[in-house]
Amino acid sequence: MQTLLEVILPVFLVIGFGYVAVWRDLFPASGIDGVLRFAQNFAVPCLLFQAISKIDIAASFDPRLLISFYTGAAACFALGIIGARVFFKRDWEDCIAIGFCCLFSNSVLLGLPIAERAYGPDALTGNFAIIAFHSPFCYGLGITVMEIVRGRGQSAGKLFRSVTRAMFRNALVLGILAGFTVNLSGLTLPGVVDDALSLIARAALPAALFALGGVLIQYKPEGDMKAIAMVCALSLLVHPGIVWGMGTALALDKDQFRAAVLTGAMAPGFNAYIFANMYGRARRVAASAVLIATGSSILSVWFWLAVLA
Repeated sequence: MQTLLEVILPVFLVIGFGYVAVWRDLFPASGIDGVLRFAQNFAVPCLLFQAISKIDIAASFDPRLLISFYTGAAACFALGIIGARVFFKRDWEDCIAIGFCCLFSNSVLLGLPIAERAYGPDALTGNFAIIAFHSPFCYGLGITVMEIVRGRGQSAGKLFRSVTRAMFRNALVLGILAGFTVNLSGLTLPGVVDDALSLIARAALPAALFALGGVLIQYKPEGDMKAIAMVCALSLLVHPGIVWGMGTALALDKDQFRAAVLTGAMAPGFNAYIFANMYGRARRVAASAVLIATGSSILSVWFWLAVLA
């Protein structure tokens, strides 16, 4: 109970503030779009840029950590596609959009604040290592599979251009790449620039959580409940379960193990809806799954924090 009160509830209270503010017309829904755009396109990329530009790459990017997490993510992507096809008879493009919901954990908006409150800011190295590859891996996998299905017979060159164009329009990917550039080049940012980035980065998580709450009220859970339940089960239970097994087999150290399992236990991120909307496929499933899984993760995250203690 103490973990629930001290770690999880503050995060979900901020989400709740955003939800209630829009619900009661205390904050305009149009304003939420601006807050979300600020968080996703400016503040969070600045946060990721700073973290990756200063991280000790040799010590932080343990292949065992990335294999453990992304094996679970890719497995849930495949299971989501197969489940949607076999059990719900959806067409292939719908299946890939549903699979993407099972693939893309909310590693930034939920994962970072929960991990920080649970284990402290010094224990986030593993989280940042996972996040550094999260958007490139998930969008690269999802877009590639979708483009293959949509453009059957499409040339490899055209497919590569489609995937690359979609990825390099993502501000998170650009922030991550800029961070790696500064880190690997040995450049040192002027103190005044670093301080300015820190001011923006400090606003990232509270702004993103508030905006997430405001966005969630726009999506009403309706229809497709069996498909949504499958997405929730794969995201909240199967993904962290696979990561647990892989992390144990590969002998991850305690901090890395916690980072991988807890990040895997996060609900589908809002990017799941962005992906579905981008292709106009399974949007109702994606929106409802984000809403229901985010609410359900209050209990599932509590469970995983308890077993990780």
